[in-house]
Amino acid sequence: MQDRQEHISQIVVTAQQMRDIEERIFAAGMPVVALMEKVAGLIARRVQDIYPLFCRQDDKVKASSSPSSRVGILVGPGHNGGDALVVARELHFRGYEVLIYCPFSKLKELTSQHLQYNRSLGLPCYDSIEPLQDCDLLIDGLFGFGLERTLTDPVATAINQLNEWHKPIISIDLPSGLHTDTGEILETAVRATHTLCLGLWKQGLLQDQALDYVGKAELIDFDIPLADIQAVLGNSPSTKRITKTTALSTLPLPRPSVTHKYKEGHLLLICGSRRYSGGAILTGLGARASGVGMLSIAVPESLRSIMIAQLPEALIIGCPETESGAIAQLQLPENTDLSSFSAIACGPGLTQDASPILHEVLDSTNPLVLDADGLNILAQIGAFSELQKRHFMTVLTPHAGEFKRLFPDIPDANQDRVKATREAAAQSGAIVLLKGARTVIANSQGTVWINPESTPALARGGSGDVLTGLIGGLLAQASSKKISVEDIVATATWWHSQAAILAAQERTELGVDAHTLTNYLSAVLVSIFIRLPKQ
Repeated sequence: MQDRQEHISQIVVTAQQMRDIEERIFAAGMPVVALMEKVAGLIARRVQDIYPLFCRQDDKVKASSSPSSRVGILVGPGHNGGDALVVARELHFRGYEVLIYCPFSKLKELTSQHLQYNRSLGLPCYDSIEPLQDCDLLIDGLFGFGLERTLTDPVATAINQLNEWHKPIISIDLPSGLHTDTGEILETAVRATHTLCLGLWKQGLLQDQALDYVGKAELIDFDIPLADIQAVLGNSPSTKRITKTTALSTLPLPRPSVTHKYKEGHLLLICGSRRYSGGAILTGLGARASGVGMLSIAVPESLRSIMIAQLPEALIIGCPETESGAIAQLQLPENTDLSSFSAIACGPGLTQDASPILHEVLDSTNPLVLDADGLNILAQIGAFSELQKRHFMTVLTPHAGEFKRLFPDIPDANQDRVKATREAAAQSGAIVLLKGARTVIANSQGTVWINPESTPALARGGSGDVLTGLIGGLLAQASSKKISVEDIVATATWWHSQAAILAAQERTELGVDAHTLTNYLSAVLVSIFIRLPKQ
């Protein structure tokens, strides 16, 4: 059971994929009405858990001896509306006061039957939203997955009104008004406090532009046969959520009893300039937290003493610098070249004056992480042909602005981050990590990973530098452990965001600067594996 739940929790589907899966279920003989009853029963129980019955404070209910909660049910014309009506019926039988809003004259047959029965139970039904204003809770069953058209009146006006009420809203499957795949707001959308996603995670719920409307999202597993999922998606879904279980399958990276520092990876960081010394420091601290066996950091000679003070365990390589304080050329120790390292990470604080360095690392035979000015130089010189010729994997870690410079022919990435990242990986032959509230990772074969949890605390300068160091350090260690680069990048992304979440819980979102973040990278693993009580 646990294995099934973990597998289901990783899968992300589009509207068409969900349709195909449901069609297989119904073709196999599952009656629509039976599935609706099962799903709605699960929703009703979850609603009770989240918002249990309570005594209303108005004078009318004070005089009554029975507890009550007034719930407004928003009913659409399709089966999402049918689910909502079964939930209405079940909550009514469990003691809730239920009011129904249904502005549609034409309903699907099953939905119409449920509405008729609810009316026979004496539940009031309105075609305007105003009677629901005094409800304690609203349940949104207007539209489920597959909505693509822009919402119009009277529904659009009603949604805008209920959003202004600032009441708790539980949306069934998706907040009404969200595009299932892109998370686009179709004119307007319900701002839910909770979203109960049905069966499998819908891609739109994990897109940045949807997050202000989704609230706290959770999956309602209604036992879709794994054979039906596999028949539609294949053995490995093309879009996956990064979960705690998948991340911890590679953390901590395994070490044999007998080993030494050079067997646990040797990372070369190439970063920093006289103008941006902080980028080198933060990248180095992120790499140090990864547990990499050996860390070498190439910086301009003028930064060498600063770096030694900040990272005494690292080998600091002072390089000749330009008049502007950028690295002019790599000057590695004697008997050392780029092939001596397990992985290379390049870019934070580098400045575009260090462009010759990029050509050199692109010619290397190492896994390579490019970030910040490494990406800006790449965009400037247009070296995608060189990327595709590389025999070792390259990881690109752009934010939205860097992404636009790197991939100018890909439409606005924020409109569909999954599609844009997938196209970028196909173009470049690299693993592309598009930073955001829900970071998206894609490889050139079209597989996508989405990090489902993060925090606005990461919206601080230097947070990305820390991630670059962390990815580089893990890649260096994994090079001899037969762990895929994609899995390492996904694990590093999860670890980085979990550190920020933990730091924000203890220090508030405003208290998590990038340097503080590096201290919480180890704290995350301590809290998971050692489970020390919080002080």
